[in-house]
Amino acid sequence: MQVRRVSGTSARNAVRSAAPALRVGRSRRSTVSVEARKVALLGAGGGIGQPLALLLKVAAYTGPDQLAACLKGAELVVIPAGVPRKPGMTRDDLFNVNAGIVKALVEAVAKNSPSAIIEIVTNPVNSTVPIAAETLKKAGCYDPRKVLGVTTLDV
Repeated sequence: MQVRRVSGTSARNAVRSAAPALRVGRSRRSTVSVEARKVALLGAGGGIGQPLALLLKVAAYTGPDQLAACLKGAELVVIPAGVPRKPGMTRDDLFNVNAGIVKALVEAVAKNSPSAIIEIVTNPVNSTVPIAAETLKKAGCYDPRKVLGVTTLDV
């Protein structure tokens, strides 16, 4: 798994839904750019994460041993990590694999950036978002306004 720490004002489509929460003291009609924010993109080597990472200024962190350094100070964490659904694979099989990945990554987020906004882009989103929420509740840092699921994955 490739982990990258990125900084920028937005991450285009996948991060657009969190943009209002990242605005600080600025009017929606303002033409002034929003100050740079620290964004962690977990799973930047995959089919969704790689093009997203190309849109941002990137400082690469690779592997689980660098995950804590990647997440330190991140205000937004986008998680497109996981395996894609293969032919013959049921949604249950997909869930069993991806739920473990999301749980491990969200545990790291809870430990290193407990106040970050988290966007889950990992299929099946309707099942991985509750896994993330329960993991954050267990860690004592759950805020329902800061956990989002991106459902337009296969457009």
